Amino acid sequence: MEAIHNNRAGAAAPPTAGWYPWYVVLVLMLAQTFSFIDRMIMGLLVEPVRASFGISDTQYSLLAGMAFAVFYAVMGLPLARIADRYSRRWLISIGIAVWSVMTALCGLAQSFWGLFLARVGVGVGEASLSPAAYSMITDYFPRGVLARALSLYTVGVTIGSGLAYMIGAEVVAYVESLGEVIVPLIGRVEGWQATFLAVGLPGVLVAVLMLATVREPERKGGLASAGQGIPVAEVVAFVAARKRAFLCHILGMSAYIMVVFSLNVWGPTYLMRGFGFAPSTAGWITGMAMMIGGTVGLLSGGLIADRWFSRGNSDAYSQVIMITAACLLPFAVAMGFVTDPTLAVACLSLAIFFSAFQGGISGGVIQLMTPNQMRGQAVALYFLGANLLGLGLGPTVVAATTDYVFQSDAALGKSIALVAAVLVPLALAVMLYGARARREAILEAQQWS
Repeated sequence: MEAIHNNRAGAAAPPTAGWYPWYVVLVLMLAQTFSFIDRMIMGLLVEPVRASFGISDTQYSLLAGMAFAVFYAVMGLPLARIADRYSRRWLISIGIAVWSVMTALCGLAQSFWGLFLARVGVGVGEASLSPAAYSMITDYFPRGVLARALSLYTVGVTIGSGLAYMIGAEVVAYVESLGEVIVPLIGRVEGWQATFLAVGLPGVLVAVLMLATVREPERKGGLASAGQGIPVAEVVAFVAARKRAFLCHILGMSAYIMVVFSLNVWGPTYLMRGFGFAPSTAGWITGMAMMIGGTVGLLSGGLIADRWFSRGNSDAYSQVIMITAACLLPFAVAMGFVTDPTLAVACLSLAIFFSAFQGGISGGVIQLMTPNQMRGQAVALYFLGANLLGLGLGPTVVAATTDYVFQSDAALGKSIALVAAVLVPLALAVMLYGARARREAILEAQQWS
């Protein structure tokens, strides 16, 4: 912990304009890319892992979602506390190294519980990234371009998710063609295990790049009374005093993200089960949809939100999210009813496109409502809800609907459609209810900027 020192005194403040802040965003985006490769690779490995351990969709969803999400969310708060007081650069670097090694260890798992515990370790490591990254980016950029900077950082989500499926598809296809894979010092492994080893270890190089080339920014927009940091109780009190603004955003986004992560985790399997796509083909289709459609959606969301915000619309970020969530709904519902493979690919791709608009700006709403020394902890509260419900429960709700409502693996598309039809309108209603309070909180927070 001595390495994670308070960096405010004595360090030269990096520039807040020019090329360097954008370089920092690109490094953080690279970290986010590797984060989501390691996180979302589970979406392509459903069938081989189920076959190895003899488990159901619901049990698999616990590996893909809950094992990661619970500890990712819980550890987010203490790690965000560190981000609000000490060097964010060191915290992120250590976190990248931890989650990369734990992803590789997933490839050594010999049982359901062994893989579950390794996935817990991935979640703990990745919990260090976003609270610290959001805080750093907010200090580097003025409000007029903040949404674009946050959206560029979050492009790592779509690129990482896409690469997880595309690289994973190629690795799985390759190792299956070999029949048996022998890894030095480890011995024989199955194809899905070799995939974890291949995607996990290179992330350690990103940790080195982060530590060697990124400088800690000067903290801006803080409270004069903050001193050496603000206690968690004070952050909770701050949020509680504005509970309608914060809770409506957190709960509304959590419900919506349940649908977003369900599409991400179950998308390739939907194409394989419902339309007979080979795993490699389904991986490439889903990966390209995320990398192209998802990236365009993310950057468009940031661009539109910046323009609306610059024109005096304080609730611009949330309005972009709500409009695009409404656009996603018909395509997600249609996935349960289309019978043509081309239409199925189109519906999945358009649903992924609209789901991506929220990626960079959903956490940005929290940043706009919060003073500097609370930003890491406040955004961790947001990720606590978004990940416990969104990533933790979203894929499991779809899996349980498949297992216990429709009672057929082939009904996965209908499960996605039903979950979307319930949760998206609920999310919109909750966010609309908090709109006025959210605008007031953003305007109040501008006095600290």
